[in-house]
Amino acid sequence: MKKRVVAALLVVTMIASLLTGCGSSKTQEVTKTEDGKIQIDFWYSGGKTAVNVFQEIVDEYNASSDKYEIKTTTQADYTETYEKLQAGIAGKNAPDMALLDVDKSRNLSSKNLVADLNKFIEEDSDFRKEDYLSVFYDQGVDEDGKVFALPAYGTTQVLYYNIAAFEKAGIDPSSIKTWQDLAAAAETMTSEDGTFVGWEPMWGVDNLVDAALSNGASLISDDGKTVMINSEEWVEVWESFRTWIHEDEIMKVNSGGQGWEYWYTTIDDVLQNKAGGYTGSSGDQADLDFNIVAAMEQPGFNGNPSAPTADALQLVMLEGSSDEEKQGVYEFMKYFTLPQNQAKWSMATGYVAVRQSTLEVEEFVAYTQENPQALVPISQAAHGTPALIDPTGGKILDALTIAADKVELENISAKEALDEAQKTAQEALDNVNNK
Repeated sequence: MKKRVVAALLVVTMIASLLTGCGSSKTQEVTKTEDGKIQIDFWYSGGKTAVNVFQEIVDEYNASSDKYEIKTTTQADYTETYEKLQAGIAGKNAPDMALLDVDKSRNLSSKNLVADLNKFIEEDSDFRKEDYLSVFYDQGVDEDGKVFALPAYGTTQVLYYNIAAFEKAGIDPSSIKTWQDLAAAAETMTSEDGTFVGWEPMWGVDNLVDAALSNGASLISDDGKTVMINSEEWVEVWESFRTWIHEDEIMKVNSGGQGWEYWYTTIDDVLQNKAGGYTGSSGDQADLDFNIVAAMEQPGFNGNPSAPTADALQLVMLEGSSDEEKQGVYEFMKYFTLPQNQAKWSMATGYVAVRQSTLEVEEFVAYTQENPQALVPISQAAHGTPALIDPTGGKILDALTIAADKVELENISAKEALDEAQKTAQEALDNVNNK
């Protein structure tokens, strides 16, 4: 979401193809390996640990399959995957499968660029829809019942706090019931010389959206006609964060760098005792030392209950692939979401398993008993808000992303930033509704 200039240039070259949503996304014939397996091209991204674990599961699948072989290509992040995927579709050189977040999967589906998985599910007697967590599975189903994606794993942003810093300041983590409580704790921990900051929200729109949802905010009105992102519920939350970052200086946001650089800088600040904690992904757990930090759920805002998003990262099947390749894609989707593979993935990365029966896998039960932090994202996802549906194909979320940078980085008032975002987003929504 940070590479808007690149995305804009890509749109110029691809708009005709993406608007029509027709034609093949590939020109090459079915590719086979030297030993006769059908090659399935798969593009994905993730942090350093996640990429390695994903590849391990791919390698295990390749060793177990005598018909298909997955060939992976990694990208810097989810946004780069999407941008290159759009370019690949326009140039008829797309992969057979990709890992995307929900708004990007849904946007491609609306243009008929990803396949409907219903056909494969209906023909699969072993498929157990009821075992998938609905908060994640339902994010891949559109209003007409098309299953445009299967969830690979879930993610939700939780709080990671520096145990020693909390103890030194006399702060009981269980006392953090609201974001106001966390701000008070951050003020207590922040040093006068600025060498230690109380809290570091992760750069980007996600944590600001989560806090707004925990203040009762909505993206659009119930009738679907009005963008609500400059309502009092939004402005109050975002202005609080602006104040904590720029005026009170009890919070700090690291930004910029290559790929996930800003993310690891934030993690390092907490692990190196430069910050009291940070707001980060459940998938950070593999990179954290839980002798130094501990995890807790996001709090509510004021008296409202906690309601952060619980997002699915999704596997999509590109429409332009052959029937043989599509079957291979489906077989890998099933393999990756097997309970034992979900357990392996969750234990290694911290991301949330999408199958309920994962909780019954013996190794996972033993792991969570010794590593209770692994249960925090699962518990939070149970009452989380499903990924927000942007009916404009991402324009509302793009407007929010620009506004978040203005608030977090440029010290522009939340009302000004969100009013401008609302105007842009409302125009986009009106265009969709008037079609």
